[in-house]
This record gives sequence, C-alpha cells and structure tokens, in this order.
Amino acid sequence: MTGKFIVIEGLEGAGKTTAINTVARILNQHNISDLQFTREPGGTPIAEALRNIIKNGLDNEPLTDKAELLMLYAARIQLIDNVIKPALKASKWVIGDRHDLSTQAYQGGGRQLDKVFMATLKEQVLGHFKPDLTLYLDIDPEIGLMRARSRGELDRIEQQSLPFFKRIRQRYLELAEQDKNIITVDAAKSLDNVTKQIEQILTTWLTKKVNIE
Repeated sequence: MTGKFIVIEGLEGAGKTTAINTVARILNQHNISDLQFTREPGGTPIAEALRNIIKNGLDNEPLTDKAELLMLYAARIQLIDNVIKPALKASKWVIGDRHDLSTQAYQGGGRQLDKVFMATLKEQVLGHFKPDLTLYLDIDPEIGLMRARSRGELDRIEQQSLPFFKRIRQRYLELAEQDKNIITVDAAKSLDNVTKQIEQILTTWLTKKVNIE
C-alpha cells in the first residue's frame, strides 16, 4: 500500500502517547514498519519555535486568539510541506499526534472563533489535504485534566477553565459525527480496554484498505 496518514486526537490526559504506540505496534504486526511520527504544533524547527510560543507565551505579551490560530496554521503547513507530504510520497506511514481537528476543536470550540473565518483559513492553507484516519480519544475533561495535572506543571493551554475544555469536547464529538474518517474511542475505559478498541478499529480499517487497494 501507499503511505497513509493516521492521526490521534483528544483532550489533555486522554492517553494519546499510549494510543500512538499501540497504532505503531499494530502497523508493525501488519508488516508496515516504515513509519514517520509527527506532533502538532511542532515537527520542524520553525514549527517547534511556534509551539513554544503557543504553549508558554513570550515576554508577558498576551497572545490573542486569532494570533494563536494563525501560528498554528503556520506551524502546520511547515510540517505538512516539509515532513508529512514527503514522507507519504516516499510510501511511509505517518502517525500524527494531533492535526487540524485539534484546531477546529480548541480554537473553534474552546476559543469560539468565527466558523466562517476558520473555514476560510483552513481551505486556503490546507486545501483538500486531510488524514486518512483519525482516532479521537474521548474523555470527560475533568478526568483528563486530573491526569494531566498528575504529570506536572500545566502549560498555557492546559491552564484554561473547565468550561473551555467542555466546549472543546463538544466540538470534537460534533465533528466526529460528521466525518466517517474520524472514529471515536472511549478513552475513559481501562488501558487494556482502550488498547483493544484501537486494535479492533485499526485492524478492521487496514483489512478494508488491503481489499480496496
């Protein structure tokens, strides 16, 4: 098969790192071992610099919501054009820790930015580029934030209010309902249960891809 782009999405504390490792293991079991891992924002020198500003701020200057959005897209297109597309062209499989769905949920749902503005920006920057499969790890924000806090100090985004994260989750669920390439995983279950969910989803998806291609 040609390279595919698989993305893991979810709130803080949803277990994305574990899910990424599970996806990689399952792909390896299907003799797919040429993998490229990415994270957003980040993944290139410019994108990582923007990530640091988005996550931590800079010199006590308030970062406006629209500036945050534009930085995210600047970082994203650097990653897509310089890493993801070349990897896919080389028949590598790309496993992404977040992609545009995060922006639609966090900035569209959490920040409540204008939907028309966001849709226009997305179209202009990304065009028709999108993941082949997205696994959305769904979890109650209170549980996710509790897990995130147990890992240590929270960054600028993680310090937002609970209603902010509830709006994000609602937007995630709405978008997952609208797109057949987004599959929801119940991340509130035990680790073994979540792993089994991902194994079943990915194995079924891979089987369909093999039959089609």
